[in-house]
Amino acid sequence: MNLLQKIKETSNFITERISVKPNTGIILGSGLGSLGEEIEGSVRIKYSDIPNFPTSTVKGHKGQLVIGKLKGKNVIAMQGRFHYYEGYSLEETTFPVRVFKELGVENLIVTNAAGGVNEDFETGNLMLITDHINFAFDNPLIGQNFDELGPRFPDMSSAYNDELISKALIASQNLKIKLQKGTYMFMSGPSYETPSEIKMARFLGADAVGMSTVPEVIAAKHGAMNVLGISCITNMGAGILNQPLNHEEVIQTSQMVKEKFIALVKEITNIL
Repeated sequence: MNLLQKIKETSNFITERISVKPNTGIILGSGLGSLGEEIEGSVRIKYSDIPNFPTSTVKGHKGQLVIGKLKGKNVIAMQGRFHYYEGYSLEETTFPVRVFKELGVENLIVTNAAGGVNEDFETGNLMLITDHINFAFDNPLIGQNFDELGPRFPDMSSAYNDELISKALIASQNLKIKLQKGTYMFMSGPSYETPSEIKMARFLGADAVGMSTVPEVIAAKHGAMNVLGISCITNMGAGILNQPLNHEEVIQTSQMVKEKFIALVKEITNIL
């Protein structure tokens, strides 16, 4: 079964179980999955029950789709994503984005927990992603291209939609939430970066670094979706504060800012 056939099979499986056609997709990163509880009239489908879906193995990821209404808008959310470092190919990690497109999703909000590289940032800041650097040296579009999914050589000069960024800034002003803006660098993980790698990331123009998001954004842009990216700065990069890094800190910081994060995404969804 090729990729197109898998997308059709999976989207048909989901369509048979939902009564709304989602227009907005949301991918919830580490510690940020609680937004899924805000979706009203929701249908929840475990990844393990969905044909062709991988399963999420990371602590803090529930591993299910939630489909329903958020601020009156039809949405589909991933409570937990798939990562390159889990051993999945980038085609597998981005498969849900392909399915979202097939289901009718036009706007994709991608969130993550990230390490701060910009020394002006603080732990707990939220950052709008304005651009990214793919430093994993792999790409989800490598291999056969299906014209039905997108062009062989998609343009990435505006990977993050300017109109959605403007609406996110309006939402943050409405809620009096401070938003940073910057470039996100994708590293393969699962080891955290060394102090020298963080210095390199800063030299190359990164403001935050993480182990997700970029493959999903590439697949979304390939499919002509509008993308908004938001990073939660859960820790400062190695060497900045001279303290060891761990996943528990990522989850704890995400929990501390989750109310602010939830309010922001809900407000953004409201004005889409």
